[in-house]
Amino acid sequence: MWHIKAFEELDGSTLEEIYRLRVAVFVVEQECPYQEVDGKDANCTHIYKTDDTGIVAYLRIVHETPVSIGRVIVRQDCRKIGLGQELMRKAMDFVHTNHQGECIYLHGQAHLEKFYQSFGFKTTSEVHLEDGIPHVDMEYKEN
Repeated sequence: MWHIKAFEELDGSTLEEIYRLRVAVFVVEQECPYQEVDGKDANCTHIYKTDDTGIVAYLRIVHETPVSIGRVIVRQDCRKIGLGQELMRKAMDFVHTNHQGECIYLHGQAHLEKFYQSFGFKTTSEVHLEDGIPHVDMEYKEN
């Protein structure tokens, strides 16, 4: 089941599960120690999918200037079955409805550049290292 919620709509156990998933992927799996809980979540829309095992895919839309999409995750045991595509389609539907005409930013891992380009994002930077992982800056603007 897909969920689209503001921070204040998240209950404590769901928020804890989101944080556990983000730390499991971005800190533990990618061996990248950094402050994952960054204080931005209260100003975000959280989009995630659950099944009977918990949260299997997640991202957040940060409502700052500029608006950005981040923390895009598919749980390790659920990858390669199309959840990333579904997740980004949900995010883009949200953007089209709630941020029409705005430029949307994304700071993504370089190995996912073509994936994000398939949703209309354009690369706006050279590949650069962030916490030892190659990243690119990207943006999306409706025509």
